[in-house]
Amino acid sequence: MNSETRSDVSPVLRIIPRDQHSISRKNISKAALRVLYRLHDAGFAAYLVGGAVRDLLLGGHPKDFDVATNATPEEVKGLFRNCRLIGRRFRLAHVVFGPEIIEVATFRGTGEEGGEGDRHIVDGRIVRDNIWGSIEEDAVRRDFRVNALYYDIADFSVRDYVGGMRDLEDRSMRLIGDPEQRYREDPVRMLRAARLAAKLDFNIDPAASAPFATLGNLLGEAAPARLFDESLKLFLAGHGLKSFKMLEACGLLKFLFPATARALERGDHALRALVEQGLANTDARIAEGKSVTPAFLYAVLLWGEVRDQANGWIAQGYDANEAWQRAAVHVVGEQCQRVAIPRRFTFTMEEIWALQPRFEQIHRKRVFRLMSHPRFRAAFDFLLLRAHESTGMRELGEWWAHAQQLPPEMLAAALGGGGVPSHEATVASTAPARKRRRRRKPVGRGKGDSGGA
Repeated sequence: MNSETRSDVSPVLRIIPRDQHSISRKNISKAALRVLYRLHDAGFAAYLVGGAVRDLLLGGHPKDFDVATNATPEEVKGLFRNCRLIGRRFRLAHVVFGPEIIEVATFRGTGEEGGEGDRHIVDGRIVRDNIWGSIEEDAVRRDFRVNALYYDIADFSVRDYVGGMRDLEDRSMRLIGDPEQRYREDPVRMLRAARLAAKLDFNIDPAASAPFATLGNLLGEAAPARLFDESLKLFLAGHGLKSFKMLEACGLLKFLFPATARALERGDHALRALVEQGLANTDARIAEGKSVTPAFLYAVLLWGEVRDQANGWIAQGYDANEAWQRAAVHVVGEQCQRVAIPRRFTFTMEEIWALQPRFEQIHRKRVFRLMSHPRFRAAFDFLLLRAHESTGMRELGEWWAHAQQLPPEMLAAALGGGGVPSHEATVASTAPARKRRRRRKPVGRGKGDSGGA
């Protein structure tokens, strides 16, 4: 990072003692506490830092815990046999406790005094940055003020150098230093601002959001693999719908998912309903502890462009299967230039899209063939999302939902010899027969007894 970016930031320490904040060690993982205590007992400074401190102060339950210390990575490794050093751009220590990894970072300096380590900057962006410094320097080098809070294991206080506690109270995302320069250093910070604001239900400070319009295109220069990781954090962390709406409101969606932005700009209300419902369903599954797959969500996000391109080629006389295949390859190819979606996911996406026209082919053999397809369930769930497209599409989804509830022999009999009945007729013919209730004969009445009038 360029040391000039925060030359105007003067850290002012505010210490919040244990009895004036809400962090309890009961809510910190045992692994993180072991790391903090061992560093402290060895004579090093040891702080819980970043998102974990932020979320604990907000009453949350963080899953990841990061530690900051004045010990170098090599000194950390000397204290923990279960430690490995990683990274080139940022040298870090990972202390491994089974499935849990505690990331330990040495305080990073500004480099103004020629401290230990090395830094290399290309075109204003950092490609290597391992300059060690003081906790004050470390604080002003962090991105957002709410991420620059330190929980001190020595006395259980919270140390605030840049006004992060005030931002928590204001529920606002503010950058440390000049926003434009901070985004030039690392354009992905724009996505982080949107993601954290959505996750925490914060607003983005106007000074932090103002550069989006002019610097958003810098996201095109970010590594596609890194943007894939960032997209998972945006959409598969339980707040995907809010993140999506925040990206749109900030004008950043078009830089991350250009095909999605183009399709939505055409004013297709059914498509918007599909995308938002797909994101809401994903959030609900995550909240219930159920598994989710990126492939399904990316299929939802890119559906509008794939559908429109396929229909365009069909209108030009292309075979339907070829049209869908061409559309999928084209849209996926364009998207992967921005976000490097792995092939194992794009293959599933293409299958989900390709199966959509087959739901309309209600022939006996084709119905059973489709139901036996390994991607049938994902494709069917996708079909249900398309209910807003038309009444016919909603009825088609209802037919397939009902058909899956029937024994195979009953469904086969209803479909008959391969004709194509209407949706209503097929649902009626495959509906289970209602048992007729036998009427009991009146008791105690003769033939001439009318029982009434």
